Amino acid sequence: MIHNNDLTTRYRHTFANAIPTFAVRSPGRINLIGEHTDYNDGFVLPIAMTQALLVLAGPADDEHIEVHSSAFGETVRFPAREPGFPGQPNWANYVRGVATLLVKQGCQLRSGRLWVDSEVPLGGGVSSSAALEIGVALALLALAGEHMEPISLALLAQQAEHEYANSPCGIMDQFICVLGQANHALLLDCRSQTFEQIPLLLDDATMIVMNTQVKHAIGSSQYPIRQQQCREALARLQSFYPQVTALRDVSFTMLDAHRHDMNPTTFKRARHVVTEIERTLQAAQALRQNELETFGQLMYDSHQSLKNDYGVSCPELDHLVEIAKGIEGVYGARMTGGGFGGCAIALIRREAEDTLRSAIAQQYDTRFDKPAIVYTTGASDGATVQAL
Repeated sequence: MIHNNDLTTRYRHTFANAIPTFAVRSPGRINLIGEHTDYNDGFVLPIAMTQALLVLAGPADDEHIEVHSSAFGETVRFPAREPGFPGQPNWANYVRGVATLLVKQGCQLRSGRLWVDSEVPLGGGVSSSAALEIGVALALLALAGEHMEPISLALLAQQAEHEYANSPCGIMDQFICVLGQANHALLLDCRSQTFEQIPLLLDDATMIVMNTQVKHAIGSSQYPIRQQQCREALARLQSFYPQVTALRDVSFTMLDAHRHDMNPTTFKRARHVVTEIERTLQAAQALRQNELETFGQLMYDSHQSLKNDYGVSCPELDHLVEIAKGIEGVYGARMTGGGFGGCAIALIRREAEDTLRSAIAQQYDTRFDKPAIVYTTGASDGATVQAL
């Protein structure tokens, strides 16, 4: 249940004593394994985090939608029937994008006031953007008295990110935001969009998030370059294997047989994708059998591949993983998210948490400009709407 008197007070202060009528909880996500596989038609294995973005929403009578972000201390306002085009501030493009696409799909948006607050770190590799898209979309639908099926909503939010935020993301973030289930990970086939809820039985273990505070902006980073390199590898392989339509279809044997038919960098990018897809399927099987040691080793292997083959890690992420690896009671650790900063995660026994936190404070916080923000998380339900 969503209930916070402080947030309601802040809503009323921001909007001249207006009263919210709906609250939306929209979780961030942690991808346990399966990085940069989604746009290659592969598999991913995320959870919806316990940390979430909250949207309080109430009606207005001026035919406009007004949205305030507590994180940025800014408010945007646009006509409900014509939300407008991308512009400034950047965060509002996610809001305008989902509003515009809802209108285009026939939703009769009503005027309203939205107040957004979030526990999900911005630019931290835990999908604050998808949480915002889904949270705002559900709030607007609630105010309009309309409903959209979860997968349709996820695809609309992904389209908004493509067209309004210029970020060519895959489908994982939006899917886990709407389909998350407590104490489960979601094995998602990014080609067929079919999925399986995998029990996440941690028992005496927990998930630790280690935020480097190094920001990344996927839309303007190396992310599109990695996608192009994957397309180049695919095109080269298709000259030998015409039946292949994505790197998802390529086995390691097929790829290795033609390593000298592409430049070394392109080969390494493809090698990460091909092996990461296999690791993700192995990790799902390890969870089905509750083999946390096996799962943890796959996490370490994934990080090394992301670092050495895909080139999306950074010194801060690498150091956090190395620290975790040296602590007894840590099953595994890896970077999560698009890379170039953001967060690393570790699967650890609860009894090792204090030791890991102490090691990070001593070995990481004294080395880099910003200390790591360390917190626990778990697998929660996906986005929900509650009448106030």
